[in-house]
Amino acid sequence: MCRNIKTLFNFAPPATDDEIYAASLQYVRKVSGFNKPSKANEDAINRAIEDVAMATQNLLNTLVTNAEPRDREIEAERARARTVKRFGIE
Repeated sequence: MCRNIKTLFNFAPPATDDEIYAASLQYVRKVSGFNKPSKANEDAINRAIEDVAMATQNLLNTLVTNAEPRDREIEAERARARTVKRFGIE
């Protein structure tokens, strides 16, 4: 899985449209192999991004959990700690 695609479910506040779009963009780029598509493929790529974003929003709206929502700041701090441990940089 692409490392830039972040978990979007069960956060307080919920994922924004921009976060869903960014994850969809990364997914389509990864699957298609295009970072910047040609003019011939631009419409297909943009349509795919919109479709993936819509499917992602539908998925997030229908998932259920009994767990408490995760705090974005705490998760970001944990990610920073993992980075320091892994790479030794801050």
